Amino acid sequence: MSTALREKTGAGVRRVPPAAGPERAAAASKPIVSDLRARQSEVIMFTTQLSVMLDSGVVLTDALEAVSAQMRAGVFRDILVDVGARIKNGESFSEALSVYPKVFNAMFISMVKASEATGKMGQMLEVLSTYQNADAETRKQVKGAMIYPLIMLLMAIAATGSLMFFVLPRFTKIYESRGAALPALTRLLVYCSNLLANPEFMALVVTVATLGFWGISAWKKTESGQKTLDWIKIHIPIFGPMFIDAVLTRNMRILATMVNTGVNLLDALQVMRSSCDNYYFKSLWQHADAKIRDGCQFSDALMMAPYSHLIAPGIIQMLRAGEKSGKLGFACDRISIFLEKQLQNSIRTATALIEPLMITLMGLIIGTIAIALLLPVFRISSVMAH
Repeated sequence: MSTALREKTGAGVRRVPPAAGPERAAAASKPIVSDLRARQSEVIMFTTQLSVMLDSGVVLTDALEAVSAQMRAGVFRDILVDVGARIKNGESFSEALSVYPKVFNAMFISMVKASEATGKMGQMLEVLSTYQNADAETRKQVKGAMIYPLIMLLMAIAATGSLMFFVLPRFTKIYESRGAALPALTRLLVYCSNLLANPEFMALVVTVATLGFWGISAWKKTESGQKTLDWIKIHIPIFGPMFIDAVLTRNMRILATMVNTGVNLLDALQVMRSSCDNYYFKSLWQHADAKIRDGCQFSDALMMAPYSHLIAPGIIQMLRAGEKSGKLGFACDRISIFLEKQLQNSIRTATALIEPLMITLMGLIIGTIAIALLLPVFRISSVMAH
């Protein structure tokens, strides 16, 4: 095993001591379960470079060495060095990659395994690289749509905090020095400000928030928690359609990529199910898989499966047409393109709806605080005279 390879331990990250001679070969061929991770951009770059080199006639082990040499020092480079060592010691490429399931997912390994049987690894990796780039772009778009309301919320909190902690106390001191009573709305604001400035109250809030976060995190891992949160995701206003389009786009893209490269439908469905983190979509693919094994067509299996309402009837009709013509992969590819455009429209719609909502919300919050601050100003002359 490579001297640079790291393994996760309970205490953190440690380096594996180098082995020599037969011990090195045994260590390299011994399967291990690794929790190491790598950035998606690194995996995409690796897939693209390896595809180009293999298409140019470079041997796999030499290509791996060349790609790893170009990588900057880090976890992913260590992984590539170890994968190359495993291949030299007799393992197949897919077996060597399967040691790192957090880096190379089930789809990646399945497609590499299929390319080993067909002898078209360079072409397969090129298709896989195209899928990875498209998937990364989709994730980027969804995250961008989610970041916008978060930034607006943080701006509202910052504006509210500056008014409550810097402006409001000045009026409070003037009124207290004159023995005058603040307006009711201003007193309420002062009470909230004092609570937020109270260390004991804030300690209680932080404790409750920490326990609540821990409880929700533990509840998410249960079946009921996952079902509830996933139900909220697909039914929440504005974001629900966007989330459904994102999941379907990714799943159809996986199905198109795998079927077009020779992977059979059942294996592709298994990869889709394992890569999907939504309970309802996962159940949909699982029941469809079972119906196909019983002899049903894919489109019919989807219609009979629970939660089939998550897939539009038009998409199922396109899948049925693809099955009848023997071009299911092509149909899935066209569906993924259609869904990607629909996802972009959903993102634009969500952004267009969120912007006025957030502006209205910020206006209400800051406007209420501004009124609470202006009420004492209107009475400040009489208070000063008194």
